[in-house]
Formats: sequence, structure tokens, C-alpha cells
Amino acid sequence: MANELVINTSSHETRIALIENGTIAELYIERSRVRGIVGNIYKGKVVRVLPGMQAAFVDIGLEKAAFLYVADVFDAMEEFETFMDGNGKGESGESEQVIQPLHPIEDLLQEGQEILVQVSKEPIGTKGARITSHISLPGRHLVYMPTVDHVGISRRIEEEEERERLREIVERVKPPAGGFIVRTAAEGKSEEDLVADMHYLTKLWEEIVRRNERGHAPSLIHADLDVTQKVIRDILTEDVNRIVVDSKHEHDKIVQFISTFMPKMKYTMELYDEDEPIFDHFGLEVEISRALGRKVWLKSGGYIIIEQTEALTAIDVNTGRFVGKHNLEDTILKTNLEAVKEIAYQLRLRNIGGIIIIDFIDMEKEVNREKVFTALEEAMKADKSKTNILKISELGLVEMTRKRVRESIGRMLCEQCPYCEGRGYVKTKTTVCHEIFRELRREMLDIRGTKVMLTVHPQVADLLYDEERRGLEELEKKFKKRITVRAKPGFHQEQFEIAIS
Repeated sequence: MANELVINTSSHETRIALIENGTIAELYIERSRVRGIVGNIYKGKVVRVLPGMQAAFVDIGLEKAAFLYVADVFDAMEEFETFMDGNGKGESGESEQVIQPLHPIEDLLQEGQEILVQVSKEPIGTKGARITSHISLPGRHLVYMPTVDHVGISRRIEEEEERERLREIVERVKPPAGGFIVRTAAEGKSEEDLVADMHYLTKLWEEIVRRNERGHAPSLIHADLDVTQKVIRDILTEDVNRIVVDSKHEHDKIVQFISTFMPKMKYTMELYDEDEPIFDHFGLEVEISRALGRKVWLKSGGYIIIEQTEALTAIDVNTGRFVGKHNLEDTILKTNLEAVKEIAYQLRLRNIGGIIIIDFIDMEKEVNREKVFTALEEAMKADKSKTNILKISELGLVEMTRKRVRESIGRMLCEQCPYCEGRGYVKTKTTVCHEIFRELRREMLDIRGTKVMLTVHPQVADLLYDEERRGLEELEKKFKKRITVRAKPGFHQEQFEIAIS
């Protein structure tokens, strides 16, 4: 089945779904108020240098200062020959050995210094943006790195003969300064295609240099493409041959973009004009809602639980309703293998990154553990984000990392619950009642009045009038004061107030 891009555009939001074999595989969302900034280039000002962390905070005009590691400082370029990932970077199959800079951060940067930087990672949670001075400009077939003399080939281009052909072309025609990474989309392309991409990117860099010379810090020097153009540039390959969009303006913009930068690309473009919303028509809204839940059911009756925290994501596999047909080990193996496919799918769809711990159901046989590990490695091959997977431990745990460049769908579409403050639970009403009794005992020692007004959440008030009434009566009798309970709907379940009259 052909892969498709389904694009839903409105004045406030753009959503793009990549559909593979009839199922949504990736989701990109950009809101007009909060546009993504990965790939943007800024003229920033160093506001703080941290020798102890060998890093610096740089003001680039955002709410939070951006974070710059010493290895990403331009002045250390002679001792540092590697490149950062982001928007097409990091596709090289070459070893990315980091040579530690010879100079400490305090010798390279001073507070108040102006510096040209590029955002390599969006602000995530409480963290500011991650930035680098190693600028990279992604094109359709190449990524231009003006500060690095390096030629790399995408690791997804596997044929050695094709890799050598592409390397020879790039090394022969590239300008003396700077380097290039040959992207996966360049496989099979002619020298003419590569030269055209190279010419565009070098001209773009010249314009960025001119803007930087004229600009003042902090300021935006170059904004990367919007989400639609970025996805078209990075994802539209021979595997994706149909684009469906529900906006005439966006339709025309995409056609213009493809004809300008990808004129040889063969694809089918459709303008969706039905009354039913486009994501409803393709059944995508249900999948997006499913991607926000913590429990995901497997076809066999088992399920996985996905818990995201600030530091890592934990995934637990359970047999659930699945009881199998033969023996326990076969049942566990089948559940784990089915979970592998769903986990790989959910990581990609939800865009979960960072440290990921997968708790598979314990398997006694080493051969079965190997089967599950091999299946996980195979399932993650379709993922464009860089992953690193460690072997299954004897406890059935898999430790892995997945490169995180932007917020996950959950963090983008949801916010921390103000009721439980992100804990995922609240104190029971009975616990709150007992806390109230303890607080009343403390307060009544100093209370001179004869009446006490207790204001609580309505459900806590019901409990105090019913099952916990005896506790109030004991306090009234002991301290010889009348306690009146008042319910206030706007109160948090754990909130209460004590007033004396």
C-alpha cells in the first residue's frame, strides 16, 4: 500500500500525518502562536559562562536563555571535527568521534560576547533550547556545514558503490570551505541535482553571513522552513507518492515549493474539499486520541503501559486477557513479540525521546530473549530518529535511547494537571479528613472563640457529615467548641480552611 501525507491546515494550526500501510506513523503539529524553532539561526549574546559545567547560557531572544556546550563553540572548531544532528544532520555513516576541545569554555566565551548560533533542540519542559555554533543548512539532497570541512554519507544508503559515487561527486564539486552530508534522498540522483542543491545552500549561507554582520544581538537571523515545507523536504520520497491537503492556499504553496526545489519528484497532489474534516475522513483523530492514553491494548488481549516522566519513559508489558493456548513461556513470548511492534509504533507516533526503559514479561529461555531483542531492533529500523538499544537484562528490561529534537505529542497537546500537580494521583478524601482533624487539634489549642468554620471541598464535606462525623464530634466535645462545615465547590480536594468566630 502506498504511503501518504495528509495535511490539515487552519489559521491557528497545521497538522501533518504520515500514513504508512494505512496506519498513521508520524504526526507533526505546528501552531501559529508557537512555531518550532529547530534549525533557526540567531545572533545571540552570552549572558553567563559556567566553567564548572563547561557550558554557557546565551540570550537569543526567547523566554529562556539557550544552552551552549563547550564542544559546540565555533572557536574550538580546529580541535572539533564532528557535526550536530537536527533537521537532516547526523545521517552520516561515518564514526562521529568527538575530540575534546583544548580550551576551556571561559577562554572561548565571555559575558556580553555576540555569537552566531543555531537551535539543535527545542525547549523541552523546563529546559531552554539547545544551541550550537556548528551551523548546518539542510537541503533536499545535501546538508551544508559551513564551519566543518567534512563529507559524510547517510548511513541509510547501504550500497558501497553508490556511497563512493556520491562521495566522489561532492568532494569534486564542493567549495574549498565547509562540508556536506549527503542525505538519503540523494541516492541515485545525478551530479546536476547535487550541484543545484549545493549552489542554493551556499548562496543561503552567504545571505546569512550578511544578515549577521548587519544584525544586533539578540535577533533572529534565519528562520527555517515552516512545518509543511520541512516535512515535504525531509519525508517526500519515492515511498510517499500521494499528498492530500484541505487548504487551497497550502495546496498551491506546496506545489510551488516542490516545483522549485524538487522538480523531478513524481507524486499525486489532491485538494480535499469534502464537508467531513480531513482527519476524520482518514480515521486519524481516533489514533491521535489513542496516542495520548497511557494504556495501549494489543490485538491478542495483552497491553502495554506508557509512563512519561521528566527524566525517562517507562513502558510495561502485560499479558492482560491473553491466556495463550500451549504453555506459559509461549504465551509470554507471543505477547512480548506483539508488544515490540506496538512499542516501536508508539515511540515514533508519540515522538518519545530520551531514556526509555521497557519492562518485558520475564522469559526463562535465553533464545526467546534474543528473539524479542532482534525483533525490537528490526522494528526500530523504520524510525528516522537515532536510537541505541542495549541487550535485554536478566530481569527482562531493555534500556534504550531515542534522539529527542522536539516535544512529544503528549507534552505538546496536554499540560500538567493542576489538580494533582502532575503526580497522577491525589490524597483520598479520608486522608484529607484525618489531616483536618490533626490541624484542628493544633489550632484549637490557641483558639479563644467558641465557633469554628471549616471550609472544604464538597465531597470532603459529605464525608465529614457522614462516615467521619464521629471525629468532629470528639473534637467538639474535647475542646468545647462548635465546628461548622461549609462546602466550597471551587476548592481542590486536598484544600481546606479553618476560621474562628
